[in-house]
Amino acid sequence: MFFRTIDVIKDRNTIVSFRKESYVVSFGNEEGFGDEDTYVSRIQERAKRFPEGLVLVEVEGKTIGQIELQILIYEGENIGYVNLFYLISEYRGKGYGKELLEYAENFFRKNDITEYHLCVSPSNAAALRFYEKSGLTKWQEESNIYEIWRMKKNL
Repeated sequence: MFFRTIDVIKDRNTIVSFRKESYVVSFGNEEGFGDEDTYVSRIQERAKRFPEGLVLVEVEGKTIGQIELQILIYEGENIGYVNLFYLISEYRGKGYGKELLEYAENFFRKNDITEYHLCVSPSNAAALRFYEKSGLTKWQEESNIYEIWRMKKNL
């Protein structure tokens, strides 16, 4: 497995399609995705600050997933935040998610982060089981367009 920094221009179609698909998997539609150009601009800005936090995942030359990580201030503390863990469907449930999680946790540790959060749809049962099995705990319920659960883990 290889983690390659996203090149926003070269990888635009891939990152947009992966992110849209993540909405479909999580919420049943891509309604909350918004505007493609806005998303790409946001990724471009984050990539300037956290280039190793925005990566595509490749296996044998095939792009199979994407990770979006950042460091932000939450309730006055620096935390890690996972904006996206995504694997194409045929690679889910085969152990690749553990490697994505390990990559993320190593990224946060390298940046002296001791706690990270992510949000997940309560209807995404497979993701919930994976996160709980990996040591994340449900922390609070939130809602924007959709109901989501904020989960966290101390490193």
